[in-house]
Amino acid sequence: MALLEVNNLEVSFVTRMGTNKAVDGISFSVETGKITAIIGESGSGKSVACYSLLGLIPQPPGRVDGGTALFEGKDLLQASESELRKIRGRDVAMIFQDPMTCLNPFMTIGKQLMEPLLFHRDVTKAEAKARALQLLEEVGIRDPANTFDNYPHEFSGGMRQRVMIAMALINEPKLLIADEPTTALDVTIQAQILQLIADLQKNRDIGVIFISHDLAVVADIADQIVVMQQGKIVEAGDSDHIFHHAEHPYTQKLLAAIPGDSKQPEAHPETLIEVRNLCTWFGQGKDAEPVKAVDDVSFDIRRGEILGLVGESGSGKSTIGRSILRLVPVTSGHVNFDGTDLTQLEGGALKQMRRRMQMIFQDPFASLNPRMTVFDTLAEPLLLHGIENRKTVASGVLKLMDDVGLARNFVRKYPHEFSGGQRQRIAIGRALATRPEFVVADEPVSALDVTIQAQILDLMLDLGKEYGLTMLFVSHDLAVVRHLADRILVLYKGKVVEQGTGGELFEHPKEEYTRALLQSIPGRSLLD
Repeated sequence: MALLEVNNLEVSFVTRMGTNKAVDGISFSVETGKITAIIGESGSGKSVACYSLLGLIPQPPGRVDGGTALFEGKDLLQASESELRKIRGRDVAMIFQDPMTCLNPFMTIGKQLMEPLLFHRDVTKAEAKARALQLLEEVGIRDPANTFDNYPHEFSGGMRQRVMIAMALINEPKLLIADEPTTALDVTIQAQILQLIADLQKNRDIGVIFISHDLAVVADIADQIVVMQQGKIVEAGDSDHIFHHAEHPYTQKLLAAIPGDSKQPEAHPETLIEVRNLCTWFGQGKDAEPVKAVDDVSFDIRRGEILGLVGESGSGKSTIGRSILRLVPVTSGHVNFDGTDLTQLEGGALKQMRRRMQMIFQDPFASLNPRMTVFDTLAEPLLLHGIENRKTVASGVLKLMDDVGLARNFVRKYPHEFSGGQRQRIAIGRALATRPEFVVADEPVSALDVTIQAQILDLMLDLGKEYGLTMLFVSHDLAVVRHLADRILVLYKGKVVEQGTGGELFEHPKEEYTRALLQSIPGRSLLD
């Protein structure tokens, strides 16, 4: 008998605009000792389905309309709140997507780990602490005795996620639900967390539901895969069937969105930007050593090429992009842009040069003014740099919207009325408004669903050719950069450790760090 058997689950949300069916009659099962992955884009209903099993959707506006969810023969959907409280965290545990918002910032890691054990089990505080320390060591927290009394903000993203995993496992649950547990992590940390979950699942012989929007992420760990679209299951089967014999067009679309082969590099003989001995250091106080975010870096960017810059968080890649554009103070070195040393420019001369170089930021929701419509956002740079006047600006804005694939009737909408992919298109349009020669794209697709990511990458390739752009594309994901860039620089602790084309780096990496990045790419077998 399956550990969990879900049949004809239906979940709705009642709003002022009417009733929205988020989960529409889905059925699936999870076996002990197996990982079942539920895959789909944002809004497909995958998280809502799993949250509803444990009574975690707000009611109202949420509502379970029907179905059964038999966990060891007991219907979770018919259980009372007091019964669910005994099951949650003991028999069924959950790892949430963002540990920083799920961990209590006012409680130490140790106390938060002990809490579910003290609540569900008849143990002393000393026994709970010993168990918590043992589990922290099991999930890979170094020196747990000394970090036990630390607070969440004192841990990195990957360490916080390990703490969340330890908290979920401390009561030795029979079923673990992992909701996008690696989405916000670097590829190397993501690979570690995926391997950790897979190892713990095997060692403890538990059932796992792994929720993700990315098929590549679950390629190496899932036994069964359930594909959801608009609240329905469109395809299900074992991993081999889904990856090699997918039948439904939506599953095929998700597979096609996984970044493919290396881009064939094009010849770009003319140099546009020369970066020489660039250092950008940040002070840590009067007596402390400065943080050497960028440390003696030199490279060229050729006119018309896309140069990829890859590395983990903290490697200095975003700082390099901002240093070139003079968005952060440069400690030393030179950046020559078409013969002009940008490090020597100030005031009006720098402003005039900014028309020729722009930036696309990682999070468009944070970089777009929430009080400005699309029209105002795109019109501002056109008017500021004198590209259009008051009479012609409307046609200029509509042309930009056409170029980035936004419907013209969206022109009076605000950022919050758009999806993540649409907001990124607005940000790209704003960057292109001045017809720049050079663009820094700082992780522009890392927060997007894989299908939207593929659309944005294709859009950037097309616009690069149409506008004749030179681009520095910053990312932690070698698979994405390989698909887009003519050449790639690998950055580690503020220094360039290796460079080459995507094909060269994938087939003949020279540095151990580059090999580690390559091995961390999810679903690597799908790319070979």
